[in-house]
This record gives sequence, structure tokens and C-alpha cells, in this order.
Amino acid sequence: MTLTQRFVDGLWTRNVATTQLLGLCPLLAVSYNVKNAVGLAIASTFVLVSSSFLISLFRNGIPENIRLPCFVLVIATFTTIAHTVMQAYAWDVYQQIALFVQIIVTNCMILGHVESVASKKEFKTSVVTALGTALGFSIVLVVLGAIRQLLGLLTPFATQPVGSFFVIGLALAMINLLKGNSPSEHSKQPPQEQDIGHEEHERVVQ
Repeated sequence: MTLTQRFVDGLWTRNVATTQLLGLCPLLAVSYNVKNAVGLAIASTFVLVSSSFLISLFRNGIPENIRLPCFVLVIATFTTIAHTVMQAYAWDVYQQIALFVQIIVTNCMILGHVESVASKKEFKTSVVTALGTALGFSIVLVVLGAIRQLLGLLTPFATQPVGSFFVIGLALAMINLLKGNSPSEHSKQPPQEQDIGHEEHERVVQ
């Protein structure tokens, strides 16, 4: 795959939020307004891209038997940086989303990308893929926040935790219509088409 294809793959084709359904906990909990959504999107993007770059750069020097602790340590370092900067310069947002910034280190979207892409690809490929993945997640997060904030003007239900499930469900249905496919059609695709751009995904899951 070319770099452009990898970017689009992470941004749209295999969007972590709408296709792989990863990172839904912070996605649903924080996206009740745009301000909080933007804050978490920026923090998640910083951690994902920075971790991918550093791990890809030193991937050949990381022992195979301790790779996961090393990955978590790197992700935790950048999570701490994001947490500290937000605490210092965006206190209002920090008060609202502090918990979800702190648990970025356990976000399966980031750890999965680091394990399946960053640890096996050159840094250019890793960073481009990370940018596409992060941007795709951020767009979904901000759009969902905007929708829930607008609907909240009509009914408080939209901004409540239970309302997030209805909003994301409708959003996923619309996205599937735009893509012109359905879960049943996707399941019939050959494995190599389903896993395009993520050759090691099955091994990671196992």
C-alpha cells in the first residue's frame, strides 16, 4: 500500500471508531459537547502519533519478549506529557476529561496500532498511518460531540450517557449507508480484503 492509501485506510476505510469499534469508552463518555471532544481528540492524537514515531524508530532495538511493557511505558510517558500540559494550560477542559486523558495509556486503539504497525514498519509508514487513524478518531469524536450538543438544546437526553448509545448507533448506521455496505457484506469479504493495511492484526488479536 502507498502512504496515501494507508492514510485513507486509517481515516475512513478502517476507521477505529466506526469500523473497528475501538476506543468507544472515552468516545461515548466525553462527546457530550464539542469543547471536551476537541480536548480529548488533541490528546489522543499527540499520544498516538508520538508513540508510533518513537517505537517505530527504535523497533529493532526492543527485545521481543518485553515488547509490550516497553510499548506501554512509551505510551504512558506521552500520556503523562499530554495530561500535564492540559492541566497547566487548559484547566477548564482538564477538569471535565482528566480521567479519560489519564487512561489513554490503556486505549486499545493506540496499543493495537503500536503493536500491529509501529513495531513492524519504518517510521514514515508508521507516522502516516497513525495520523490517518488519529484524524479519523478525532473527526468522529468531534462530530459526535457537536451532534449531541445540538440535540441537547432540544432534549437533555442527548447529552446523557444513555443518549450517547442512541446517537452513535444512528451515526454508525448512516456511515454504513454512505460506505454502501453492511456488516453481512463485510463478513463475506476474503480475509485479505478485510485486513488490508493491517497484515498483523489477526496475530495481535490471537
